[in-house]
Parts: sequence; C-alpha cells; structure tokens
Amino acid sequence: MDTLSGMVERITYYNPENGYIVLRLRPDAKLSNRFANKVNLNAEGLATVVGTLPELSPGEHLRLQGQWDNHPKHGPQFKAEICEQTLPATVAGIQGYLGSGMIKGIGPKFAERIVDKFKEETFEVIEAAPQRLFEVPGIGEERVRKITAAWKEQKQVKEIMVFLHGHGVSTNLAVKIYKTYGDASLETVQKNPYQLERDIYGVGFKTADRIAQALGLPAEHPSRIEAGIVFALNEMTNEGHVYLPRELLTQRAVELLAVSQDLIPPAIERLAEDERIRPELLPLNEKKSQGGKVSEAQAMYGTPVIYLTALYFGEKSVAERLRTLASATSQVSTLNHSLFPAQNLSAEQQTAVDMALTHPLSILTGGPGTGKTTCLKALISTLVEQHKSFALASPTGRAAKRLSEATGHPASTIHRLLEFSPVEGFKHDEANPLDLDFLVVDEASMLDLLLMNNLLKAVRPGTHVLFVGDVDQLPSVGAGDVLHDLIQSGVAPVTRLNSIFRQAADSAIITNAHLINQGKLPKFAKGKGDFFLFPAEDAASAADWVVDVVSERIPQKFGFDAVRDVQVLSPIYRGPAGVAALNERLQEKLNPPANNKQERKLFGTVFRLGDKVMQTQNNYDKDVYNGDIGFVRSLDVVEQTLAVDFDGRSATYDWSETDELTLAYVVSIHKAQGSEFPVVVMPIVTQHYTMLQRNLLYTAITRARKLCVLAGNPRAISMAVRNNKVAQRFTALEWRLEKGS
Repeated sequence: MDTLSGMVERITYYNPENGYIVLRLRPDAKLSNRFANKVNLNAEGLATVVGTLPELSPGEHLRLQGQWDNHPKHGPQFKAEICEQTLPATVAGIQGYLGSGMIKGIGPKFAERIVDKFKEETFEVIEAAPQRLFEVPGIGEERVRKITAAWKEQKQVKEIMVFLHGHGVSTNLAVKIYKTYGDASLETVQKNPYQLERDIYGVGFKTADRIAQALGLPAEHPSRIEAGIVFALNEMTNEGHVYLPRELLTQRAVELLAVSQDLIPPAIERLAEDERIRPELLPLNEKKSQGGKVSEAQAMYGTPVIYLTALYFGEKSVAERLRTLASATSQVSTLNHSLFPAQNLSAEQQTAVDMALTHPLSILTGGPGTGKTTCLKALISTLVEQHKSFALASPTGRAAKRLSEATGHPASTIHRLLEFSPVEGFKHDEANPLDLDFLVVDEASMLDLLLMNNLLKAVRPGTHVLFVGDVDQLPSVGAGDVLHDLIQSGVAPVTRLNSIFRQAADSAIITNAHLINQGKLPKFAKGKGDFFLFPAEDAASAADWVVDVVSERIPQKFGFDAVRDVQVLSPIYRGPAGVAALNERLQEKLNPPANNKQERKLFGTVFRLGDKVMQTQNNYDKDVYNGDIGFVRSLDVVEQTLAVDFDGRSATYDWSETDELTLAYVVSIHKAQGSEFPVVVMPIVTQHYTMLQRNLLYTAITRARKLCVLAGNPRAISMAVRNNKVAQRFTALEWRLEKGS
C-alpha cells in the first residue's frame, strides 16, 4: 500500500452513520515531490482523501495507508484504508496543529508564541515539562493548566480512538467516554461495552454491540441478552409506552438479538432480581393489546407485562397521589362565592371556574379560541381577591412564558417551581411540599408520567390542582398518556369548553382546527386570510415550496422574520420534506456561510454563528430542556465551546456535548408541543402516510398564532383528517385510578 502523511486542511464530507469521509490533506513537504509524478495535487497543493475513517478535524496530522486512484468524475484521490492520527514534525506543521483548535486553550496567536519559543521541541515540552510554558510571553497559570489537561485528555482519547475506530465510534463520543470514565476508559469498554449504553448519552445498544462483537463476546452472553431486553424496553418507552406485554417484549428482544427465545426468560429473571425491571400482571384489554385478541386466561388472571422499575413505581405513585388529592379536604372551600368578581363569563366558563374552586382536583380542556385563558384570568382574580396563594406552571419554558403573558401573572416551568438542582434533585417533594392554596398546570397534555409523579409528590393534600390542556393534541413526548387517562378514569371532574368566541372565530386557523377535530376538511384562503395551501404532489416539490415560502414570500408579503417568527413543522425526519433535509436547505438559505461567520461541524451537523437550534434532551446542569429553542451566539475555537441563547438564558456546551443540539429551522410536530409561533409552515404529502393522523395535523395547526401555511395536496390532508385512530399506548394509569391499585 502507498503511504501519505500530512495535515487535514478541511473536511468536505462526513457521514456520521458509517464514517465515510472526504477531506483535503496538505501533504508533508518531503512527500509532495514524491507523489508529484504519481498524482497531481490541486491548485492549493492539497490531496483529496476518501475512506471510512474516524471523525477528524482540520489541523489534525495523519499517516494514511491506502491506494491512489483516478476517479473518472472527481479526479485523483487517495483511498485510505488505515489511518493513524500522529503529531507533525516540522515547525510549520506543529504551529498549524496547535493553532487549529485541536488543543483546548491554544489559539493561533498562542500557538505562534509557543512554537517561536520551543520550535521542534514544542510537543516534548507540553508532554514532559509543561511548567516551561511559563517561559512564553503572556501565558498565565490558568491557561497552562488548561493546556496541560487538554493535552492529557487528547492523548487518552487518541488511545481510545485507536481501539474504537473500527467500531463506528466518533471522536466526539470517544471524548465523552473519556470524560465519563477517565483513565479507566479502555478497561471499562473492554470489560463490559454495554455499560456505555447505560452511562453515556449518544452511545446506543447497536454501537455497544458492535464493540462487544469485535471483542469476541458471544452473542448468547448474559450481559448482551440483558442489555438487549432493556434496550427494547427503552425503545418502546421512547414511543410513549409505560410497559410492554412480556410476549411482545420477548418478540422484540429476539428480533434485535437474533438469539433463541429460550434465553430471554432467564435474563428477565436476572434483571428483575437486580431491580432494573419490574414484572406485573395487568388486566390488558383489547384496546391496549395492539390489535391482538385477549385470551380467556389473560382476561381471568391478567397479562404478564414488564415495566422499567422507575416507570412501575412512578405509575403507582401517580395513581395513589391523584386519588388522595381528589378526596382531600379543600383548603379553599371557604371562598365566599358571592365575592367572585364579575368576568362576563359564558355559562360553561363559569362552570369551569366554579368547578376549580369547589373541587380539590379538576380538569379544564378545550380547543383553541374556546376561552381557557379567560377562565384562568377569572380564577386568578378570585384567588387574588381572597388572598389565596397560588402558582402557575407548565412543562416547558416556552409554554410557561406564554402562560405568564396570557394571564399577567408569573409562571414557571415545573422544574423551576419544584426548585430542581442537578446535584440534589427536586427541593420540593413529600417531605418539603409547596406552600400553596392553588396550583394551575397548563399544557397538561405534555405531562409525561415521571414529571407528573415529581410534581404530585410536592403537592400537599388539600391544595387545589387544576390541569388545563387540550386533550385532542398529541400526547406527551415521554412515557404515558396522563391527561387522557386521568379524564377517562373519572377521578376528577372535567369541564370541556366547546364554544368558539367571536374574536377567535375570525381566525381561519382556529375555525379550521375545530373542523379538523370534527373530521372535516379545512378551508383555505384564496387572497387575504391566515390559512393557505401551496399545491405540491410530492415531497420534493413540497420541500421547494417550503423553502420559497419561508425565505421569500412570507417575509415579503406579511413582514414576518423568516428565522424568528416562522417555524417549519414536519411530520417525518427523513426524505426531501423531512426535518433533516429541510434543516440543511433552510440553514443554507437563511444563515449561509460567510468569511466573518464562525462555524464548526460537530456530530455530523454544521453549527454556524446565528443558527437556530433546539435542545433534544433534558440537561439539568445547564437548566435547558427537551424542546427549548435558542440561537448560537458564539463559537470559541480556542476553548472548544459553543454558546446558545435560550430566550435570554445562556448555555455553554463543550464540543463533545453538542450532540444534545440540533438545527431548529424545522422541527418535528411532537417537539413543537407547548409552543406557539407567529407563523407555522408544514409540508404534508401522501408520502408521509405513516404519520398522517388527525391529532398530528390538529397539533401542528394549533401551534400557529397569526399565519398557517401548508405545502402539499388535499389528498394527504384528507388522509390525515380521516385517520382518527390514535395510537394506543401501553399504560395502566386509568386502570389503577379506577381500581385503586
């Protein structure tokens, strides 16, 4: 094989799923002439390198083995088969390496000063005598500490990368592994690679399984079977299920692991003994049987099901606490009803307010424009006049902000209300409950089981709790269908507002949302209006319309800001009109690259100064949560950090943490729950048929406040409107509320 060494100048293409990369390499000077007869370098003196390699960064020095090839379209390429990340030997190479941002704490200026001082000995000084760095003019103690720590970390990460490279693990994930396990990283990975899946966000079962197989771990190894079962449970939890019937779990595990079904029961027993899962018998009815029939034995004795332990205890706790709240003696029943302030409420609104004041647990539901906010204002006015303590909360920051703006009173996220700390957990719990007479929880359809449990732990019996939400929207992203189950159980009284008020009826967004909810087709504006359809027969043309409408037509005709005011919602992730492809196109259109605009490619995504991004998981350390949207405010190549502004709150990410972020010019409809945007644009075509459901379309449309634009065809819209088969989630909360167990 031929050998080629040099410094990575830039990455042209990288596929994080399979590791295929195209890069431009500046060959070492002594090699350039040797290869000049064999291959022509481009005008910049760079060689094109292709192959399945680790995730690399500009500035890294490589020693590659492979073959030169003359591609008919792209010209001369070096097809790399073996990649060794090395250190450059020349002064220029050393300075380029240090100044590229490879070592945290060193930028181009300090790289020049350090190399001017130590020349070819630079790496030896940093490695063996870092105290000599104080000889460099202007360098301080803190910077020397950072450089020394970063050098050690990178050395360790490179050792891990040599081991993990062949198993599809990126450099950034290797950094995470090192940060989690430190010097014990290699030992941990080799001893039980499935530990990675449990401890590190971004390492899934399949990655851990690849490593395990490469280490020679047998397919039937107990650790693998147990990890596969837990993975299958977690996958179903991510789809909203609280438990799985044992038979279905066994089927999923066998498909995933490709092992004999006989190996599953002993693994389930071991997991149960370790209290990682909880077996249970439930009266599984046909509605929750995923289309299967319930046998006579199941009906008589119950169906064996498996919970993740936290969800089992969470579900039992939520049921118990809701029943306790519903039957508690009221703390606000002393309210003098004759003192209720006049609010010009409709009869059904007045019923809702009376219900909330006279029942310790109640629910208020209804679609847009039916006056839920008016009810809340009347309720709050009454509580203020009667000097009752109250709090307003929502599951997300954006929903809490809207609630505060709508009512004129402070509202917070549930995490802030309970004073969550990453170290100590929730400050308010059963031992330290909230000191309140009344609690209003808005956007209750977003409450998943575990968040509901933590909230209820902090509510003392006697405190009135009112859950407000639209039960016709999509259920929570997390496990459970709490609001629906609570309504169905009959444990708490429910007021459903149905009348659309005159002001709201002027909006086609609201009237169409109600039409869709009733199974009727929406009506589109021809000229003026706030609800439009741009015709497209396929996903590609729908995507073209979305880009044009967002970047040109809406800003020009209506004056909305294409980035801050407009939110594209897509039903799917893949395909031309999916979240991923549209994000790339809109980023290029709305925030194109520029010489004065910093950017960095991390975990396969280009993050650019000014980009609109979304947090994809709860990060309690940073006080940012799944679904929060913000803007990239800085990219620090020296410190290797990226800062995001979330509605005035700044969060800083190390580059190895940026897999928690994704571009947010386009987001999924699920991720948009609890948010409202001035403008919503949505592609909807028949290729999306697997996701075309009434509650999905309804949820998307009700996110729009002033303007809603669909790009697609009436046939796809009709498919969504007709499909009212809401996917049933495996949850036993309704049964536990009804049966008291």
